Amino acid sequence: MSKVFTIAEGLENLGALRTGGQGSVYKGKRIGTIYSAIKLIPTPIHTEDNSDKNYVNFINEVTKLQKVNENPSPNVVKILSWGITDSGSFPYIEMEFIEGPELSGLLEPPHPKAFSVKELVRVADQLAGAIAHCHRVGVKHGDIKSNNVKYNIHTGNFVLLDFGLAIMSEEQRRTSIRHAGAIEFMAPEQHEGKMLLQSDIYSFGIILYELLAGQVPFPLTDNGDTSRNRVMVNHLEGKIPDPMQLRKQNLVSSLSGKEDVWREMQVPSWLLAVLDKCLKKDPSERYANGMELLEAITSGMLITSHENPLPGNIPAPLPIANKTGTVQITRGTLTAWVAIICLLVALLTYAALDKNERVVYYATTPDVKPFAAPYVTPSDEYLKQLKRAEEIRIWTQQQKVLNAQRAAAAAEKSKTEEVQKKKKRKKFLGIF
Repeated sequence: MSKVFTIAEGLENLGALRTGGQGSVYKGKRIGTIYSAIKLIPTPIHTEDNSDKNYVNFINEVTKLQKVNENPSPNVVKILSWGITDSGSFPYIEMEFIEGPELSGLLEPPHPKAFSVKELVRVADQLAGAIAHCHRVGVKHGDIKSNNVKYNIHTGNFVLLDFGLAIMSEEQRRTSIRHAGAIEFMAPEQHEGKMLLQSDIYSFGIILYELLAGQVPFPLTDNGDTSRNRVMVNHLEGKIPDPMQLRKQNLVSSLSGKEDVWREMQVPSWLLAVLDKCLKKDPSERYANGMELLEAITSGMLITSHENPLPGNIPAPLPIANKTGTVQITRGTLTAWVAIICLLVALLTYAALDKNERVVYYATTPDVKPFAAPYVTPSDEYLKQLKRAEEIRIWTQQQKVLNAQRAAAAAEKSKTEEVQKKKKRKKFLGIF
């Protein structure tokens, strides 16, 4: 394993990006113009063999972490290399450098205090996809927070960063959380040093709450022990404040028109249900993993696209024409076309951003032009999930129609038989 960090061959240290009790992040530069972010873990390794617990734990966790790169996700930062520093013998992981603002920065002026509904759904979908990608290969992040998610200005994607906590031992995590953890985003069980798949789900819920309400449910008033302990106890026992009440307050102070506020208060009920389940105190009551979470969000997006489209203009799908220019859809292909059109509507709904969307006017100064990066095409697996959910929905509707038709036919038959019986009785009695 290579030793780097003064920083040695081919890797130049450009200075600290962030420092803290959970480790420091440095910006690095490889030969040419390849930039990276280097996470330095504050747990020294004295000997590179099985006698050093820190070394064994680091190797085990990094081996798991490498699986994240086997099938790269546009919403998860790529791990470029790992090793032990020359000076101090600290473990490190080198990740790709994402150029763009942190998610937390998009809640600060000049941006509104809360995300629009479309932005909210888009971030929820992409971040859930990132968590599902990690959980699918057995990797728990453990430090999901709004400043560990960045908007990539080159791809238009939101990217999950910093796996530093994932490569610490339980004891190291407990110590780190007590003194320097992002306590506002941490699940109740993490205060005991435990890190479960459901812990990532809880942290996802806190981010979703923050973007929806404009603030986390239990904010720190300062960095003192008293404030940290209060937040910790609230996560363990406190009732989550109503996010919609806070959202209304923050929207009123951020948006000028009453119609704008009313429109942005139309948050889909399925999204609020997802939020509620993510923030359960008991891990067993949350989604079991990122895959379950992503499935719930995917299903919710389909419901929204069919029953109550998100605010904004939705382009209508074009008809399918045959070679003669006339529309021709046979009974056998109707279901397939309906599924395809519904998929297009669902994707266009949350992918299309208004001209005044937050990411468009981010960082506008006299010297910096606004950007509007394109939305990256969803993965084949994601599209398969959408198609499967849509096929189930269509099949269910067809069954309802068939059952209704059968019930109507049975009722008509029963009515006819009753009429015949009455006629027979009248004839028998000599009425006719």
